[in-house]
Amino acid sequence: MLRKRQVHLDFHTNGTLPVGKKFSKEQFQSALKAGHVNSITVFSKCHHGWSYHPTTVNEMHPELDFDLLGAQLEACKEIDVNAPVYISAGYDEKDFLKHPEWRCVISPEKEEQEKYEAEVHFHLMCFNTGYLDALCSQIEEVMVKYNPYGIFLDIISPKMCYCEKCKSDMKARGLNIENKDDCEKFSLEVFNKYLDSTNAAVRKHSDTATIFHNGSHIPKGDYNFIEHNTHLELESLPTGGWGYDHFPLSSAYVRTLENTEFLGMTGKFHHSWGEFGGFKHPNALIYETSLSIMSGAGCSIGDQMHPLGEMNMATYNLIGKAYSLVEAKEPWIIGAENRADIAVLSAESITGKRDEKADIGANRMLLEGSYLYDFIDSSMDFSGYKILVLPDVKGISDEILTKVKEFISNGGKVIASGESIVRDNKFLLDIGCEYLGENEFNPTYLIPHYNTVNGDTEYLMRCNFYKFNAKSAEVIASMQNPYFNRTAEHFCSHMHAPNNPEEVFAGAVINGSIAYIGWDVFSAYAKLGHICFKELFRAVLEKMLGSEKTVVADVPDKAVVTFTRQEKESRSILHLLYAHTTLRGENTEVIEDTVPLYNVNCSVKYDKKPLKVTLEPQGEEIEFEYTDGRVEFTVPKVDIHAMVVIE
Repeated sequence: MLRKRQVHLDFHTNGTLPVGKKFSKEQFQSALKAGHVNSITVFSKCHHGWSYHPTTVNEMHPELDFDLLGAQLEACKEIDVNAPVYISAGYDEKDFLKHPEWRCVISPEKEEQEKYEAEVHFHLMCFNTGYLDALCSQIEEVMVKYNPYGIFLDIISPKMCYCEKCKSDMKARGLNIENKDDCEKFSLEVFNKYLDSTNAAVRKHSDTATIFHNGSHIPKGDYNFIEHNTHLELESLPTGGWGYDHFPLSSAYVRTLENTEFLGMTGKFHHSWGEFGGFKHPNALIYETSLSIMSGAGCSIGDQMHPLGEMNMATYNLIGKAYSLVEAKEPWIIGAENRADIAVLSAESITGKRDEKADIGANRMLLEGSYLYDFIDSSMDFSGYKILVLPDVKGISDEILTKVKEFISNGGKVIASGESIVRDNKFLLDIGCEYLGENEFNPTYLIPHYNTVNGDTEYLMRCNFYKFNAKSAEVIASMQNPYFNRTAEHFCSHMHAPNNPEEVFAGAVINGSIAYIGWDVFSAYAKLGHICFKELFRAVLEKMLGSEKTVVADVPDKAVVTFTRQEKESRSILHLLYAHTTLRGENTEVIEDTVPLYNVNCSVKYDKKPLKVTLEPQGEEIEFEYTDGRVEFTVPKVDIHAMVVIE
């Protein structure tokens, strides 16, 4: 079982710097104890290409005169701290200079490649060269010499490469180097060879060592990649470019994978990796680690050790403020399985494209509405959910369509949008409507037939709309076009033409167990964030879900709600998380001061009256009522994270 309180200790060190001169086993151990750390990833080889131990297959850092890795592993073993070993795979700056034939050539254009190589950063290596053999030798050396708990390989993903070896091998395979599809196909073959070879290098010497290949993203539906890992680590530093809504989306998919443990990886840094002297507020780490554990993950916090080898105690005192709380909550985390009402069929799993706006928008709407949801791919079982959401993108296969129809016939409900159920100019599901094609006007206007915060009026919809006639379906929102599209010869005011009230069309409908929204509402929300997009989706969702909603919690839109079950202990856990974020600098969203929530009213659908409801780990009982199959109670205070246990 993965330990829940991990540190990822970066150590990318230039060859001119002194290394390890202040390393002390006792000081290293003291830092881990202060941080309540029970697993730490330590370095064999960094992005600069140096090894931090004696080696016969690589070069030890020229300023290191002892076995730093071995000393760290020994220190960890003495205090029962697991220690996976890090090996840089995609980057190796030393060998990039020493072996030009191993370089990944990112562009067939000579000038573009030369510019890339001249830039001050780490450079990619090609796995289709002798570099892969060298890497596997480095892995095997670590396995033989240290028998580590696990291996962490970094900077890996399929990459199109135009080096001489790749061009030659593609030609021999009958592939065209100038054809992007052929290049992508070949890059995937090379990547799969990398996965097989590096895993074999580990498994040759250990059946139990953990293996993780880090590419900073877990591709939804790519089981070949997922199954090459013993567990998953979701790199998601909110201030490092990922944002605070990235981890909820990634974890909402990964937690649905069977028999797959995972970590949420954040950082102690103000910004991101490589930042010496950067610190975030303790409240941010408390929030981020709480978000991990309530999402079914363990925690990993990124740190970077000073070249001298002395651990920064301010860092581990900071980490300890978060991990002491995680440690106290572990009895209600271990073995807990997530519960969800809603499944979103991931747009990424259909298109194969990373960071699909439809996924991002759906995640934000559901997160902000405090719904219980998962993201799934088409291979998964739909039957455990009440609602299936099909967001925006086209490309649904006959196999998926069959599963969707079975889901509906077994009592499930579907909410579709945009082109998700459109093929060959017709709807794939019976929604009581006739498809008329993509609307010629953009933007359009929404007229809601439900309550909105700003009342009855026309709302701007800056996204594509797909036109249809509502024959037998219930219309819950209507659409109006502008008088005309904006062109250089034909425009009105600063942005777009006003709505034309002369014509009104159906915009969103419900037909029995199926709802359809004609706009690309999820992609649009990811891009623009208009409240009217979210109000439309929620109106449909609330009508479809009705009284079957498992959890109702009176919390703000910045709150996060999850609901888990420990079957062995016969108890369920409601997690409530809240902190507001503040913009610092040009574009860094941080958590600093926090404002508690008081007297939060909650209602949980439960099949029988519980014995008790408690706040944990405080052990404080909460009064509750059980009426009509629901447990009703009030949480007196949510100070970042509250954990309510229903037994």
